[in-house]
Amino acid sequence: MHSLPLFFPLAGRRVLVVGDGEAAAAKARLVRAAGAEVVAELPAVLAFVAVDDAEQAAAEVARLRAAGCLVNVVDRPALCDFTVPAIVDRSPVVVAVGTGGASASLAKALRERLEALLPADLGRLAEAIFAARAAVAEIAPTPAARRALWDAALAPGGPLDPLAEHADATAVIAQVLASSAATEADSAFDSARGGGGRAGVQPSATLTTIRLTSPDADELTLRQLRALAQADTIYHDAAVPATILDRARRDAVRVVGAPPAVLPPGRAVALGSSVWRPLSSPTGDVQLAHFRHPGEGRDP
Repeated sequence: MHSLPLFFPLAGRRVLVVGDGEAAAAKARLVRAAGAEVVAELPAVLAFVAVDDAEQAAAEVARLRAAGCLVNVVDRPALCDFTVPAIVDRSPVVVAVGTGGASASLAKALRERLEALLPADLGRLAEAIFAARAAVAEIAPTPAARRALWDAALAPGGPLDPLAEHADATAVIAQVLASSAATEADSAFDSARGGGGRAGVQPSATLTTIRLTSPDADELTLRQLRALAQADTIYHDAAVPATILDRARRDAVRVVGAPPAVLPPGRAVALGSSVWRPLSSPTGDVQLAHFRHPGEGRDP
């Protein structure tokens, strides 16, 4: 990555804007929309410089950095400590598109596409999901179980598909949780009956096998990208390029070598050009197998 994207809460914080004209006014509007207090003098946590003269801009940057400010200079990326992305605002969902200062026009074009793609009520969906956290924790007590629940609900075509309109997201979430609770109850009953009276159910493991046909990450299929994005553990050949591993969920555990006979709970991916063969008759570019863990109930 050229730079690390971060979201900086500005509510109640001082942000200095140097300059006048439309460029300075636009920066002032932007930071006010994030709750900042726009000031003309130090101290401040961030500073925006919008002046035409190059020498004056450089002098302002030196002064402000000496005071401990991070500085953005309009139309002068070489002087910037940070850049301002193109923004799609569906608060609390905010999508930022940055190009590292390479092309504001490209960022703008991408933002316009995303504006048309993302529903206007996406923020309400996020708020409903946040409000349901306690209820979800009761049904899915482990992080892996919660990820699995939300991954299924938010998948393309799922009940909470974020690219679809949801007139009442809270009601849909309640239906998802009721369905999940019923499934968990059935699993717990089966586990107690088939596992010697031991109630409760442990999370199952899945192993997805991805056979790479190219070292180019851009040639990964949508199914492969989805599997990598949802993985809890990734087993891979040492020769798998870092550019491909970078497409995986960042919190996923990475292991060089073959998957073990007993997998950890959650979603595992076996990844390589000459991938290990845990499946009996693999075909295609993505294969999925399910495994039970010791103590998990067996079907009668």
